[in-house]
Amino acid sequence: MTEHTSPLSKYFSTAFRWQRGRQLSGYDKMLLLQSWWPLPFDVYILRFREGAEIAPHVDTVSFGAHYRLNIVVKRAASGGDFVCATPIYETARIKYFRPDACEHSVTRVNQGSRYVLSVGWVRRA
Repeated sequence: MTEHTSPLSKYFSTAFRWQRGRQLSGYDKMLLLQSWWPLPFDVYILRFREGAEIAPHVDTVSFGAHYRLNIVVKRAASGGDFVCATPIYETARIKYFRPDACEHSVTRVNQGSRYVLSVGWVRRA
């Protein structure tokens, strides 16, 4: 008999623990909240230490439209700038964008560290 891992047990096994970021570029992420129904969403804290960066990329989703709101909680002393050609809304600390529709990246953190509260959701078509 094969074991089935429920979404809830997967959440509790990964939440509130630092993990390497998806781009394998030196940043870390900590899952705070996640839901799959009725609106799929996630909430992470992202940590960028010196030397961390994210190369330009697009995040694909299997359905709907992906939205993400990033709030810069702590800026790096040098570097660590978010780059997105067509954000929905952007200030020095707030980045609201479509990661599935806009190529985005983070420049190399040269000095200090950068922390971001990141909230993402997928709106069904």
